[in-house]
Amino acid sequence: MGFYRERVLPHLLDHACRTPELASWRREVTDGLAGRILEIGFGSGLNLEHYPAGVEAVLAVEPAATARRLAARREARAGVPVEHVGLNGEKLELEDASVDGALSTFTLCTIPDVERALAELRRVIRPGGTFHFLEHGLAPAAGVVAWQRRLEPLQKRLAGGCHLTRDIPELVRGAGFEIERLEQRYAEGPRPWGWFTAGAARNP
Repeated sequence: MGFYRERVLPHLLDHACRTPELASWRREVTDGLAGRILEIGFGSGLNLEHYPAGVEAVLAVEPAATARRLAARREARAGVPVEHVGLNGEKLELEDASVDGALSTFTLCTIPDVERALAELRRVIRPGGTFHFLEHGLAPAAGVVAWQRRLEPLQKRLAGGCHLTRDIPELVRGAGFEIERLEQRYAEGPRPWGWFTAGAARNP
């Protein structure tokens, strides 16, 4: 990782992703999680305060050392134990069917090989377990999509590889998950970044 992506970007993301609106989305998407939960793109630990009481442990995957350091203070006061189990969502260092569920928030947009990462999630989530996700992505309006395509090259450079045009529900379905809950709407702010998808999908 370069200096900007490793040392600067985690601070920017920690600040930008702490809004009250995003906290409300996080509470919504974590609802229903229970047991041992894998969180890919753990970042600075902004989801920790929103995990429900049924979550027994969080297994965190996060490549940026600065983000992991920022997360340490949140882990110390969290009501759930956190274990860091790897750096790469495309190659999880976990046994098959070893977690009860998984969580991804604003992560599927950035992982280079997102299909491989989703396949890894299916491998490690037990049958019947759930994958909860909160992501931004491809908007339904043609005019917004046109701007997303124009802005995506710059977005990828400034935001650590983040894509604006990934179709999150189709990616999740394409990986073999069965979507059971899905909400999509525009969040506050500029629409090219604001088409949010919150959902839960079962591993059959």
